[in-house]
Amino acid sequence: MKQTFTEQLQMEAKPLWDAIYGHPFLKEIKDGTLPLDTFKYYLAQDYLYLEGFARSVAIILAKAPDAQILEEVSHRVMTPVERPLHQELLELVGLSSEEINSRDRSPTTTAYVNHMLTTASMHGLGPAAAALLPCPWTYHLMRERVGPSEHPLYSKWTSFYVEGFLENSVAAWRSFVDRSAQDATASEIAAMRYAFMTSSRYEYMFWNMAYTREAWPV
Repeated sequence: MKQTFTEQLQMEAKPLWDAIYGHPFLKEIKDGTLPLDTFKYYLAQDYLYLEGFARSVAIILAKAPDAQILEEVSHRVMTPVERPLHQELLELVGLSSEEINSRDRSPTTTAYVNHMLTTASMHGLGPAAAALLPCPWTYHLMRERVGPSEHPLYSKWTSFYVEGFLENSVAAWRSFVDRSAQDATASEIAAMRYAFMTSSRYEYMFWNMAYTREAWPV
């Protein structure tokens, strides 16, 4: 059976994704040894990242080529799957959304969000969806690559992904990319591949940024 385009992309990104699942941040989440301040830093940056993700989806929504795509993409906007999880975790660690919004995005978060927004602004549905896909897909696969945590707080975070709450989101974004690839030109295919691989690299960098609590140098 012929591979779908997203299956091809996943195979190409395998070295990057293997590096993600082997990152010490996720290893320490699993065994419960990650410092709480590091996790709090991650939560704050992830909250800011998801705002950028939502804005990118809104741009895609405005460019939807037909009514069916418009309806399907709008469901991605109107279903902020991870927001309730964030609100619960932020309360548990003593962070408010107001406090987070007063912070700056880290250099890596800024670059990743700019990549998504630029791709969504300059390209059509295929490359834009390809830029957004690695985030939910790599998180969804943590259920089999990372598994549950032994830490009472971190287990609340991992259980969301272990229980498969991103499955529908991943299926939707993969569908957008695969359908776009069917009639895409060579340059459009190249743009989708670049967007996907760049976001996969940023996914690894995001974990590393959180682990080191990255700050602006000046």
